[in-house]
Amino acid sequence: IRLGLYLSLMLLVGLAAFPLYALREGERRDGVMLATKKTLVFWSGASILLSLLGFLALVAQMMGSSIADIDWQTSRSIIIETPIGAAWVVRMVALIACLLAAILIKRSDETRLATVLGTSAVALATLVWTGHAGATEGMVGGIHKASDMLHMIAAAIWLGGIAAFLAMLRIPDDGLWGDRLTVSHRALDSFARNGTICVAVIIVTGLINSQILVGISNITVLVDSLYGWLLILKLLLVGMMMLLGAQNRWRLTPGLGQALADGDTAKAVSALRASLLIEAAAGVVVLSAVAWLGTLEPTASAAMS
Repeated sequence: IRLGLYLSLMLLVGLAAFPLYALREGERRDGVMLATKKTLVFWSGASILLSLLGFLALVAQMMGSSIADIDWQTSRSIIIETPIGAAWVVRMVALIACLLAAILIKRSDETRLATVLGTSAVALATLVWTGHAGATEGMVGGIHKASDMLHMIAAAIWLGGIAAFLAMLRIPDDGLWGDRLTVSHRALDSFARNGTICVAVIIVTGLINSQILVGISNITVLVDSLYGWLLILKLLLVGMMMLLGAQNRWRLTPGLGQALADGDTAKAVSALRASLLIEAAAGVVVLSAVAWLGTLEPTASAAMS
């Protein structure tokens, strides 16, 4: 459930953001390049369901019972008396607003996208209170929470961009394959600039979070705990994703541009799609590690105990 919620919220944020920075006004219309409305409605609904299931699982864990046996009084106490409960309420309100915006806003695609982006980013940020940052107190806790929020939003924009390009690089049914490839090639340049900013934010906030949770003095003991090994795996996979992103930007995107000029795009599209698929798979494994890390004691805490 935890992994599913992370994935659905990140895709919701990233897929709402992508058309706003990578596509032009006419290209943002639903169905022109992406099935925007259907996609946003799906991930909004999935996030609501997973958030509800996650809360029920949390209550059941606190009660030491199954989900079927939880009672309203305990659930009400958690909602009213704990930061996790308050964060869950904010998340559900934001996601319901997100779903309604995706369904009902018809004045412009930009308005719908911006509203979904804002509400889904709020929903994603509330996950901070269910992780280690939520348990960090004082000024350090404030820095940790802000850093974690920025870290997740930047990662969401990155992952959402990958998902969007995989959708755009499928052969369409409308016969506009050449037009779609031309737009995809131009959008890749926009994504590269925004992706560079996202990577920079991820690196800086990752260093802040690592110092708070692990501490530079505890680096040598990372291999002594499951937490440490999962963190190492996460860092290696993120590094691999950065290398794949660099390959996409500096080799495969120019290759697609040359292929468009030559009129033979099959090989270039295949190579780019394969690279994006590997990057997406690595991203899912990273999220799996993040979801697992959130349930384990950080290395710094273990070292002090």
